[in-house]
Amino acid sequence: METNGVKFTPVLLGSDFNVYGMARSFYELYHEPVQAFASVQLAPTRYTKVVNLELIPGFDEDPVWIQTMRKLKERYADHPEPVILIGCGDGYAELISKHKAELTDVFICPYIDYDKLRHLNNKENFYKVCDQYGLPYPATRIITKDMATAAEPVEQPFDYPVALKPANSVEWLDVHFEGRKKAFRIQSEAEFRDIVQKIYANGYQSDLILQDFVPGDDSNMRVLNAYVDQYHHVKMMCLGHPLLEDPAPSAIGNYVAIIPEYNETIYQNIQKFLEAIEFTGYANFDMKYDVRDQTFKLFEINLRQGRSSFFVTLNGYNLADWVVKDYVKQELVDAPTVYGNQDESQHALWLGVPVKVFKQYTRENVDKQRALKLIAAGKYGTTYHYDQDMNLKRWALLTWMQHNYTVNFKKYFAENKG
Repeated sequence: METNGVKFTPVLLGSDFNVYGMARSFYELYHEPVQAFASVQLAPTRYTKVVNLELIPGFDEDPVWIQTMRKLKERYADHPEPVILIGCGDGYAELISKHKAELTDVFICPYIDYDKLRHLNNKENFYKVCDQYGLPYPATRIITKDMATAAEPVEQPFDYPVALKPANSVEWLDVHFEGRKKAFRIQSEAEFRDIVQKIYANGYQSDLILQDFVPGDDSNMRVLNAYVDQYHHVKMMCLGHPLLEDPAPSAIGNYVAIIPEYNETIYQNIQKFLEAIEFTGYANFDMKYDVRDQTFKLFEINLRQGRSSFFVTLNGYNLADWVVKDYVKQELVDAPTVYGNQDESQHALWLGVPVKVFKQYTRENVDKQRALKLIAAGKYGTTYHYDQDMNLKRWALLTWMQHNYTVNFKKYFAENKG
């Protein structure tokens, strides 16, 4: 790829929606496909011309990952242009950070050091950092494996419903059992004991995060994507207001409808935090508005772009280009911070489901009405449907994916009376 006469090569790790969104963002600017590597083929990157995907069994874990990366270093070593390595999942981001010292002679790795990444990736540690910087989060109790497997039942300090999730999101990727979810909303003591027992019986070793459930439906959520340059200065922040989440058990917490929003308080608080901890690269935050004390409570930080982060590109802040501006164009040193979504006339609705699903299942409120006006005006889009990347096979695949979304909502959706 080339910009202003300067060449560069992006390399993506993964094959999911995040990868497709980043590749599409690059393609929209530079009109060239992006090379990607992954352990398995996922649907979003099938039958596409914007991603060249190479599959390597076992590539999502060491030792296969670093052994393969050593071979890829040889492949890219003679490239005179910058080669930028971007992980599009928690595991890949952690692996890049872990081996950054060995990779940086060939690849640009826009990630924080491994010790800091491990600290922030663990939700228990992240909440301690939130305390340090005055960032609100839900009332929390830590459950250890010893506590969960002891003879006495775990003391439950919060009223039901409660939220339960793994402290170690990377370890959780390898834990599987019937009823497994990204996060649990638990309604009773019996359900709580059953789920905790299953979690540890199926190989999870780290702590669990038990939290007071912040009341309200999906439309109380917020999601923020940021880019922090190599000098630890925040250069772009884009806030989204989710209106609907995927109800399927394996996908709970995945947003499927986001409208852009501007909130100066959130922007300033997160910017101060990221710069204080000397962050680098892409960051993604999930939070929820708590009507009880009028604060936005942080749930977690993802040390990568969010799965739904194409909403940033859709609203005019091409997510892929920030790393190019930083490491290739060298344009960000004196550039001011961009705080997204101030101009409402430029807003666009991001969808991860068909319009008919959004209309049927999104709770009625003023935000939905604003979203419907954007749909009526044609100001909406998805990550996966790209007119410049359409062929018969991809059209059939996307049709099948949208059908599955419709079926899953019908099967799993239950309106949260919150």
